[in-house]
Amino acid sequence: MEIELIKERFMLAIGRVKEIPTENMIQEPLKEYFNQMATFILSINDLSDKIKSGCLERYSFFELQNLNHRLYEDIYKDAYETSYANPTYATKMLGKELAPYLSALYMELRGLIRYVFEGRLEEMTITVELFLEIYRLCVEQMDVKEIKEAMYYHISDYCDVTIPYRVREGLDPSLSFVYDIVMKSDLSDVGYLYKYGEYIGENELQIAKYLNQLNEETIDLMANTYIDGYCKGFELAGIDLSKKPYVEVRFSLGFERVIKKAIIRLEKLGHKVICFLPATALINKRPGIPIGCVGTSANSQCDFDHKYDLGLFFDSALKERKLSVYRSAYETYKEFAAGYAGPAVLETFGEEGFDPINKEEAVTFSKKQQKLFASMSGESTRITYEYVNGEERSFTIISFPVPSIGEKFEEIFNETIRLNTLDYGKYREIQEKLIDALDKCTKVVVKGKGHNKTDITVNLVNLANPLRESKFENCLADVNIPLGEVFTSPRLTGTNGLLHVGQVYIHGIQFKDLEIEVKDGRSVSYTCKNFDNEEENQNLIRSAILGNYEVLPMGEFAIGTNTVAYQMAKKYQIFDKLEILIAEKTGPHFAFGDTCYSNSEERRVYNPDGKEIVAKDNEISILRKEDPEKAYFGCHTDITLPYDELDSICGITEDGNTIKLIENGRFILPGTEELNEALN
Repeated sequence: MEIELIKERFMLAIGRVKEIPTENMIQEPLKEYFNQMATFILSINDLSDKIKSGCLERYSFFELQNLNHRLYEDIYKDAYETSYANPTYATKMLGKELAPYLSALYMELRGLIRYVFEGRLEEMTITVELFLEIYRLCVEQMDVKEIKEAMYYHISDYCDVTIPYRVREGLDPSLSFVYDIVMKSDLSDVGYLYKYGEYIGENELQIAKYLNQLNEETIDLMANTYIDGYCKGFELAGIDLSKKPYVEVRFSLGFERVIKKAIIRLEKLGHKVICFLPATALINKRPGIPIGCVGTSANSQCDFDHKYDLGLFFDSALKERKLSVYRSAYETYKEFAAGYAGPAVLETFGEEGFDPINKEEAVTFSKKQQKLFASMSGESTRITYEYVNGEERSFTIISFPVPSIGEKFEEIFNETIRLNTLDYGKYREIQEKLIDALDKCTKVVVKGKGHNKTDITVNLVNLANPLRESKFENCLADVNIPLGEVFTSPRLTGTNGLLHVGQVYIHGIQFKDLEIEVKDGRSVSYTCKNFDNEEENQNLIRSAILGNYEVLPMGEFAIGTNTVAYQMAKKYQIFDKLEILIAEKTGPHFAFGDTCYSNSEERRVYNPDGKEIVAKDNEISILRKEDPEKAYFGCHTDITLPYDELDSICGITEDGNTIKLIENGRFILPGTEELNEALN
């Protein structure tokens, strides 16, 4: 009965939208805006009819490609300059007061593309109804305050629809839209990519075609490396994976041939697989970080322009409303949450670099909203871990290049497969040598060379029983593939200095001359040279690195040992394109935010040599025992200092002696010299 009522509401809404282009109830340029939006909505309705009738199943590859192009052409490349999605153009045409709301509405309407492909009629209905309400207010010449209020209450009132669905699709394998495309499509015909409704660019098409050229043995190797790492993570953590029926598989579109093999393997192990696309509704989006099965953005600047649209409405009441519904949703799906094992993630690197432009017309968070949003993120993470036991979950991440990395793509791809399957035993022994030396130290000093100004002292925890305990984890090919790092949670007090990186790629943004000053383990000041305006630089760091917090603790210090990855990056000149997963293995790195053990500190973790890792907490995370709200941030951002900017890493023992680990960017600790072969 309920679905019939929704159908009736949708048809009534579409009937009203059809009238808009014929009306003269509103003046230009608003008339053009609403006519464009009405035309778009009607095209989505036509598409809905074609999907339901099976018409799309008979489309040729070129017909599907043209359809995808039409759906995204208004925000693609030069077309974006005269699109109402562009805050600058919208402001020019609609005025400074009204433009932010109508441009944000434009982006909400674009969510209809996802909804129509997934058949989510309720979300389609409420989105079109919002459009009609804003149209009515503009016809009646209501002021901006009333338009803002209408959009605010739409977002708040329909949290009961948008948030539970988002929670459910991350837990319930019966929501199988993505799964069905992967498992039921003829992957030899790359036209399957257009079934998602997502923007499909050359990267997605070319990687799918390339994988179709590879033999079955290579595809099996990729899939098995990926899933073996996932299973190994549970084994090393002493967690029984067989008791967790639901595994999330997260991947980049175009890799379906590998993912299908991975899913088959997981299902043979007795698991059901969860796959989902990034969030569509504004209330669910995580600024700048799409979570789910993703493809290349149709326009990264458009995404950047709208990442803080929630700032038009965000206040403490909306925060509490979201958290309340979020908790209720987890309570509803708590059985799925209890069986959730964790994500197996296949990422990509090599996308074209994005140098963002800060537009004064784009919406930003106020300082108060930044704090509110950071607080909400932290609280939502705590709610998640009330239902998903952090002590019983694990993950894995693996990464492969995409064709836009350059003309040597195939060579780099083959090198990456080799990189992902390096000798586990050899690295285990070398990294044990590093850890044995570091366990004798009370602090580590890292210094940059040349133009790099890094000079930072990292304070380490104490060991009560050095024969049975260790400060650093020996990270091999399990949760993070490729292998190649030793890491710890440093003591914050006494961790001081300057971290400087000439160029680093973080969350899709290329940072230039990034500097973070650390005092007692906290990021007390920071800057970069992306913009001429210092405030804009600090805001970029705050949003992309610090999770909208003013200050974050250093949650991790690590020494990367994968010199083969470094050599690959140097050979092909792709340092600026490496995913952090690989980049973090190519030098020492520092992470700001939560520790690597957040929400699972009580789980006992051991290195391959049998020693227990005891450096899992710091002075902030330990507050979880008395005040969890102060212990976690829901953020962990790695920043790597590459070998070519590195002068030295030295350990300082309790009696003041120096143990040299790296000098002039080369490993000199006895037993680690083999790592220099790739560097030389």
